[in-house]
Amino acid sequence: MNIALKQLKVFVTVAQERTITAAADKLFLSKPAVSMALSELEKHLGHKLFDRNNNRLIINEQGKRLLPLADELLARSHAIEQLFDQTGPVTGKLKIGSSDTVGNQITPFLLRDFRASCEHRDQTLFISNTAQICHMLSEFELDVGLVEGKVQQADLEILPWLSDDMVVACHPEHPLTKIHHLSLADLEGSEWILREPGSGTREYFLNRIAPRLEKWHQAFELNTTEAIINCAAAGLGITCLSRLAVEHAVHDNRLVILELPLDMQRQYWLLYHKEKYQSPLLRLFLQFCHNWQLSDKQSQ
Repeated sequence: MNIALKQLKVFVTVAQERTITAAADKLFLSKPAVSMALSELEKHLGHKLFDRNNNRLIINEQGKRLLPLADELLARSHAIEQLFDQTGPVTGKLKIGSSDTVGNQITPFLLRDFRASCEHRDQTLFISNTAQICHMLSEFELDVGLVEGKVQQADLEILPWLSDDMVVACHPEHPLTKIHHLSLADLEGSEWILREPGSGTREYFLNRIAPRLEKWHQAFELNTTEAIINCAAAGLGITCLSRLAVEHAVHDNRLVILELPLDMQRQYWLLYHKEKYQSPLLRLFLQFCHNWQLSDKQSQ
């Protein structure tokens, strides 16, 4: 059997993209070349790796068994290619995914400190909601995820990481700011500005605050924290966001935080695929994350 790295790269890309056309575009190959490489790999292995559904290719059980091994071989090959091109104790590329709050407020400082400590510069950062980060980890498109949403996914290792406080915030002239000793009952009937489904921030609101209200209304659903802050600052409703995310708007007197009699601490999570090959670089980064803390100075 003579399996080529090119065939494995085509296989992994097709598994991630799910169509020959999309995989060909990503690999800068023709569609016949991708089809041929995949066909040759399946012929070598004596097994089909995908179920065909119209124009989509859905990875089957044989393909799922191969995927982590193919990912490992490609990672090792990439490490060999870069062995003498990088300085420092570790080589390779690190693909990091972060959900919105973590990616905008925390991960940049984490990467700054990791680079200073380990002299490694080759990282990519993809920011989306928690659901998308989990999907990309499952498809081996990312090495590690840092998210705020609670995750229940059998193929992922889910480890508690940092924590943060959630807050309810609004325009400084909102009627709720005039109420002394605010209670949750005072939030009844409020207009809320929320993140989209799949976001850890939205999940927190729906699990911790919404069940305590008999009546609430979603005024806007937006997919970026900054857009939510701007809408709340424009007086279009109230919102529930990370304290880290709203600090700058509070400092600029665009928003105020409503003090509520509710424990609003939230856990952040570190994720990676259980079958992901842990290169020396990935092991080093995971250990660095475990030992790292966000200081007050960094969060301002």
